[in-house]
Amino acid sequence: MQDINIETLRTLCRTDKIKWTTHALTRMRERRIKSDTIVNAIVLGEIIKQYQDDKPFPSCLVFNGDKNAPLHVVVSAGNTDMYVITAYCPTLDEWENDYKTRKEIT
Repeated sequence: MQDINIETLRTLCRTDKIKWTTHALTRMRERRIKSDTIVNAIVLGEIIKQYQDDKPFPSCLVFNGDKNAPLHVVVSAGNTDMYVITAYCPTLDEWENDYKTRKEIT
């Protein structure tokens, strides 16, 4: 299966082909993350991890590199839509200073 391409995700954002999962909406409310913030993260961000075996469609982890408010967004792409699965602010407890590399558990 092919990796998800960031340009594909950006196009889906621009053409309003975004589907919000119930889980994503719940977490966004809990974490006070707005939909515009997520779209911005995808448009300006980069894919840092691919999950090709996810079902029903492969997914990926998108990172927004804003050092003041880093954000991770998990999305999948299938058919003609992008599905936002969850979003969270990564912490240095679990991530290295670049917020792209998960810390090794010792």
